[in-house]
Amino acid sequence: MMATSRKIRLIMELRRAGIADTDVLSAIERIPRESFTPDSFRHQAYENVAIPIGQGQTLSQPQVVALMTQALKAGRRTKVLEVGTGSGYQAAVLSRLCRRVYTIERFRELLATAEQRFAALRLHNITTLHGDGWKGWSEQAPFDRIMITAAAADVPAALVDQLAVGGRMVLPVGRSSRDQALLQLRREPGGIVEEHLADVRFVPLVEGVPEEQAYGAQRSGGRA
Repeated sequence: MMATSRKIRLIMELRRAGIADTDVLSAIERIPRESFTPDSFRHQAYENVAIPIGQGQTLSQPQVVALMTQALKAGRRTKVLEVGTGSGYQAAVLSRLCRRVYTIERFRELLATAEQRFAALRLHNITTLHGDGWKGWSEQAPFDRIMITAAAADVPAALVDQLAVGGRMVLPVGRSSRDQALLQLRREPGGIVEEHLADVRFVPLVEGVPEEQAYGAQRSGGRA
C-alpha cells in the first residue's frame, strides 16, 4: 500500500512538472520502478531522483524518463531503438507504448540483469543486444524512433542514418556533465529539424564495449 501511495504522489508530481501525455503517465504507473532499483535504494524507487545501478551508470529520475518518453511520441505501431539499456526501466516504459523496443547495452552484466527483469514482468516485445550503442543496430534499421539514454558529445551520425524519414530521436548532447541539452531531432525529407527540450545531466555515451568483447548476438523476448 505504501508503494502505491508513493507512486500516486510521483505521478501527481510529474503532472505538475508538465508531463501531460496520459499514455506516458499510464505506462510509468504500470511499470514497477522498484523492480529496476538495487535493493539498497529500493526505498527511493518512487522519489524523483536518479539512482546508481553499478558500472558507473544510473537509473534516470522519473521526470527525465517521462519527459524523454513524451518527446519521443511513440505509438502502438512504432518501432523504437533505445541506446543504453541500463537497468531496463526506460525500455520497460517504452514497451507499454509501442510495438517493439530494440535496446543495446555495452555492459554485459547490466544487460543480463535487465533481461531477467523483462522476463519476470513478461515484457515480451523487448529485444536486447550486447554491443556498441554508437553503431546502433543496422540489421534492424530503419527505426521510427530512437532514444539515447547517455550524453554524446555530438549527435552520432550512424544513429541518424538509422532513423526513418519522419522519425524522431531524443537524446542528451554535451561535452561535459555541466553543459548538456536534451534534444528532439526530427528527420524530415529536407533534413534534420532540431528542438531543445531541457538542460539535463547524463552519464557520457562511450564508444565500444568493455574489454573489447565481440559485438553480441540479439536476444528476443518475443516475436515482432
